[in-house]
Amino acid sequence: MAGNAEDMITLTSAEQDSTGANPSGAPTPDVDDLVITNNSALGIYEAAIGGRTAAGLVYSEVGSRVVLMATSVLPDFRGKGVAARLIGGVLDELRRQGKTATVTCPFATAFVDAHPEYADVLDPASPRSHTAGRAH
Repeated sequence: MAGNAEDMITLTSAEQDSTGANPSGAPTPDVDDLVITNNSALGIYEAAIGGRTAAGLVYSEVGSRVVLMATSVLPDFRGKGVAARLIGGVLDELRRQGKTATVTCPFATAFVDAHPEYADVLDPASPRSHTAGRAH
């Protein structure tokens, strides 16, 4: 991701993106300006707000199945629902492309459990990793 990977916070539960922390004190742009791009060279869906990298969703692709492995959010953008918007946007895009998803990221697992409207995107043979429900 755009040079800030060391500042990323990996989410392991749904509650972690709702704390509202902004450790730098710098103003953050409006989350409505979120833009998702696929950095396929690195295997990361990136979310940017106001031109700044805000979050990333690491993935791997196996045929038409995409394994969503880890979600991370930069501290300045935590508590704004960025991770949920990123995951929802990625799942919407996978649906448009006719692809399926397997979820191994605990945060993404909590997201799809809370949003049954994405059930059609989950790979019926392998919707989740056996370890996805465990907190890390």
